[in-house]
Amino acid sequence: MASETLSQHDIDRLLGGGGRGTPRSSAAQAVDVQVYDWRRPHRVSKERLRTLEAMYERLVKGLEAWLVSRVRGQIEVRLQSVEQFSFGEFTLSLPMPCASFIFDITGTGQRGVIDIGPEFSTYIVDRLFGGEGTGVALTRTLTPIERMAVRSVADKLASLLQEIWTDHVPMDINISGFESSPEILQVVNRDDPVLVANLEISTGVISSLVLLCLPFSVLDKFFTSSGQQRSALLSTSDAEREATRQRSEAALRVTRVPMTACLPDFHLSMRDIAKIEVGSVVPTGIPKDARVILKAGTQERFIGHPGRVAGNLAIRIVDAVTTASSSPDSRS
Repeated sequence: MASETLSQHDIDRLLGGGGRGTPRSSAAQAVDVQVYDWRRPHRVSKERLRTLEAMYERLVKGLEAWLVSRVRGQIEVRLQSVEQFSFGEFTLSLPMPCASFIFDITGTGQRGVIDIGPEFSTYIVDRLFGGEGTGVALTRTLTPIERMAVRSVADKLASLLQEIWTDHVPMDINISGFESSPEILQVVNRDDPVLVANLEISTGVISSLVLLCLPFSVLDKFFTSSGQQRSALLSTSDAEREATRQRSEAALRVTRVPMTACLPDFHLSMRDIAKIEVGSVVPTGIPKDARVILKAGTQERFIGHPGRVAGNLAIRIVDAVTTASSSPDSRS
């Protein structure tokens, strides 16, 4: 029996810890091991991620401005993250039932998904149908009429998504379907990588997520050619760079910019305003040699004098507007 008795060393070895085996276990635990999935290598570098975040921030601002004008209420849209997932992981993150609009990317045979959270779907339906937007989130599938109301948001998102990718991967996006069950949703294989942007929408009453899913297969040009394009740009000759500059300058010179001439401010009494009719001549009290501001688009650029040339109204430029002098009064 004595030979069958286990020593403390044997017990420590069997249990895999404590006693004299502790130093080896601690050393093993101190090693920083990182998991790497060979089937789905991470393809979003820090440089690409910064570019993606800047692109989707543009989308967020455009969506927020559109929503505020659409629902006439307080809405804040914020970009949470832009991440790489497998399509299977993306579908597991969707609620049941979901409000997922499927879009086709014309000419590629690929499709993507715009998923609008149940809280925001309910809010949009309630507001567009005349409600306060304070209803409880729907736990059922959207009806065809409700779906049409929510689709207006999906159409706007598709337009903005197409716009922000124009400079990198031009694509024509069109909503082609709707799915309310994540298990049935199938646009690419479950193991295929997708790029998912998470947008958080807050109205003061509800907070919800909107997910934008694009397959990586249509974004290969963005993830593989940026470095090559930079190298090609650095390796071009002086003649090629000059030709590029001339093309850019020619395109800029034919760009049309609206010009607006603005008279100095003047005041009228309510009695005079009430007498104004079609054909009335309004006395401004502004001398005929008063200077006017010439705007290029919305920016004040020049100061000039009004006049006529060959019977046409004209403005003679006499100076440029500086930061310190942005009105005719300050230049007088």
